[in-house]
Amino acid sequence: MPEKYFTYKSLDDLRRDCKLYGVDITFDEKLEAVARPVKIGDRTIGNAIGIHPMEGCDGTLDGKPGDLTFRRWERFGQGGAKLIWGEATAIVPDALANPRQLLLNERNMPDFELMLKKTRAAHRQVYDRDDDLMVGLQLTHSGRWSYQKPIIAYHHPQVDSVTYLDKKNGIKIPTDYPLVTDGDLERTEDMFVEAVERVYRLGFDFVDVKQCHTYLLNELLGAHTREGKYGGSFENRTRFIRNILGKIHNELGDKLIIASRINAYDGIPYEKDPSTGLGKPLPFSVPYPYSFGVDRHNPLKEELSEPLQLVGLLHDHGVKMINVSMGSPYYNMHIGRPFEHAPIDGYVPPEHPLSGIDRHFRITGAIQQAFPDLVVVGTGYSWLRHFLINAGESNIRRKRVTIVATGRGAIAYPDYAHDALTLGKLKSSNVCIAVSHCTNLMRSKHNDLGQFPAGCVPRDPLYAEIFKESTGKKQSASKPQAREGS
Repeated sequence: MPEKYFTYKSLDDLRRDCKLYGVDITFDEKLEAVARPVKIGDRTIGNAIGIHPMEGCDGTLDGKPGDLTFRRWERFGQGGAKLIWGEATAIVPDALANPRQLLLNERNMPDFELMLKKTRAAHRQVYDRDDDLMVGLQLTHSGRWSYQKPIIAYHHPQVDSVTYLDKKNGIKIPTDYPLVTDGDLERTEDMFVEAVERVYRLGFDFVDVKQCHTYLLNELLGAHTREGKYGGSFENRTRFIRNILGKIHNELGDKLIIASRINAYDGIPYEKDPSTGLGKPLPFSVPYPYSFGVDRHNPLKEELSEPLQLVGLLHDHGVKMINVSMGSPYYNMHIGRPFEHAPIDGYVPPEHPLSGIDRHFRITGAIQQAFPDLVVVGTGYSWLRHFLINAGESNIRRKRVTIVATGRGAIAYPDYAHDALTLGKLKSSNVCIAVSHCTNLMRSKHNDLGQFPAGCVPRDPLYAEIFKESTGKKQSASKPQAREGS
């Protein structure tokens, strides 16, 4: 594998490597499809460009948006994307992935309302209107990745081997660690519905019931070996999401647009090869009885029959928008986020990033083509840098996706949509370069708040200073420090 993957000076250079690696990634230079309005439910947004739910880990310790949260959301509001998919927000304290994740409860609602108002005001200030802007919020339960204690749906030996009760002291969950009970899952359904009602009262345009990245709802989809009414058959493994959607409809009818970000392919856990630094899959046997969207006879590949069934189920239950993702940031990060350089706890990718992007585009395209009337939001664009918008344009034209969005890319370049639509291209000096420093900040826990805020270190001087602090490279303790609230 090369030390540097992205060496492309032109689209022709990139097209050459796409052909070399045998991937079906195409590009259009004239940006027209991304500029067209998109109908979502009874609403129409002004273009087909969005911002993914990328956490900033910058809330207060009681779950309210912090100063950096407000800053980030306002920059998104100014950026020109007409779909802002708000980040993962925990439904209860036990569901938090880190101590600075947002938490939606009654006490915190005024702060969320202010954040939404400021985001819309920032958009109106630049574009003179916001009736063609949709802003949503993603609701999550972190499940086995809940930072206070793991809440697991079933024992997955490979994933259990990388799940810690106490990471600092290297204590992993034991084989007899208790599973979340059916009764607890029933109560959690109601907690989700209560949180959805709060999202509606706050005035968000849509809510995402999160089913990706191996958090609780995604883990339930792969709970083939779980006993009881939430495990085993496809019907049982989708019971949780079906119950939630049914209860939401009973409470709210069609008053709020429902969306879901799903894992179409979980993959399997990888580890760093100590001799090469490359990621390699943990040993596995077949047929593989775990996870969602994997080929039982070769889990290194996707098998889309159940993911397509899931999307059909969601569609039948009134879900208007699907955001397609895959993998886990905890143990196979190259699947979810093709990168140039690995995060601090990662590995050298075992494939060229173009292969990972092709996987995203191929799977998203299969879902879009199976459900042509469904709004499908695509993932996997950021590594393409300033050419990402050209790939998105081509995917929309080829009917492989409805809306193109970025997460890391938008953190680095929040006004990428504005530049794409006004300049006809993106600025190469502003784009995400996929060196994983945002993830490294997420992994940094050693401050008074138990979590450093995450942002783009190469493109945002404020986060460059925070990164220096997180790595102990500040030159002077008396030098002004860029921290939340500064």
